[in-house]
Amino acid sequence: MIKISADICAKCKGHKKLCGLNTCPLLLRYRSLYLTKHGISSKELEGYTPPSGVIGEADYPIVALIYSIPIGAERNEAQRYDDPESWWGSLDLEDIITLRSRLISGVLRVNVREPEKLLEKEISLALISDKPVESDVYLKKIPTLKIKIDPFDTPRGLSAEAEKIEVVENPSVPKELDKIIWDEMKAPEATVHLYSRGMSIYRIQRAFSLGLLGKYDRRLVPTRWAITAVDTILSLYLLKKVRTYEYISQGEYYKISYLGNNFWIFLLPGPYSFNWIEIWHPKTIYMETSKDPVIIVNTEDWRGEAEYMDGGYQAARIAVLEHLEKIRRKASVLIVREITPKYYAPVGNWHIRESIRRAFTTKPTEIASLEEAYAYLSRDLSNDIMNEILRSQKELKLYKDLVNKKLDQYIKK
Repeated sequence: MIKISADICAKCKGHKKLCGLNTCPLLLRYRSLYLTKHGISSKELEGYTPPSGVIGEADYPIVALIYSIPIGAERNEAQRYDDPESWWGSLDLEDIITLRSRLISGVLRVNVREPEKLLEKEISLALISDKPVESDVYLKKIPTLKIKIDPFDTPRGLSAEAEKIEVVENPSVPKELDKIIWDEMKAPEATVHLYSRGMSIYRIQRAFSLGLLGKYDRRLVPTRWAITAVDTILSLYLLKKVRTYEYISQGEYYKISYLGNNFWIFLLPGPYSFNWIEIWHPKTIYMETSKDPVIIVNTEDWRGEAEYMDGGYQAARIAVLEHLEKIRRKASVLIVREITPKYYAPVGNWHIRESIRRAFTTKPTEIASLEEAYAYLSRDLSNDIMNEILRSQKELKLYKDLVNKKLDQYIKK
């Protein structure tokens, strides 16, 4: 992660853009937190869960439950604070940072092996409710206004340890999900069951994280892990179906951009495969001192398992498989994601999933080959980046050819 020194911030004062960013995320977040802070006059808070709750992973198995409410927001406004599907295209990065910074969070320490305690108090039910639920959060102290000199920190609001959290109203849990909570269906099976009946993937992720799915020995799952787990389970479910379909008849090319991220999506006739390339430019988040773009490649093996576990990759893959299952076709897939300096604060992998979903609602450009796909990429990317991409793809092809050759020889024997 890039570290911008306090010296630079002091000289810049948010106006000279010495860090190279067009907007000072430090000032943006400070202003939002300042306004939120001055809206708090008591340790007893009232508000509606959007719903918004996060299970942390630090100090596992005793982890933090972060239960958030937007102070002063009306019931019909509350859900906007945690609704990625409605954010896409209508909110920019500044809007999302401002929105998230206005949440107040009460933090409870919970044992991952005891999800039933949150269920008994209806806290977990409130966080999967169809409608925002009124809650009372009793803090041990009024949150203090602190912000690190790190513009790349994940946007979040003020928080403090909670004495207790009370759900004032009855949560409105969807009937299908309410049945599953009391069922003995295994977690992967329950995940697929809910998804196949049209439930939002984001609600399923929350239910999975809160330990509401599973046959025996249910546990809370840190939110970041739960998101990737649900994406993976559903991708493998879709992949089994996609592999039975015919090839697409014509290559397709899509391009879409959001939050300083550019995506090039190529579908080519052939056996299903998924190749994911990320281009991280200098002065973007998670880059240390590199002066040149860093290119990362992740691919699947024949079992549908990636080279390494990555949330962004999984979010992109499920969006592609949803599209292929919808059109009942299979394809060889190449996606290139370019992360520019305009993406100066991490907001989660939802924007990858939603961007690619939206791309497939547009009319594609027809392409005839992988070489034509590279030609489209070369129009937007520098020669150095293209050379690196081509080199990585050449190595990948040589590896696949070697594996296929060995398999062919084995079969012939």
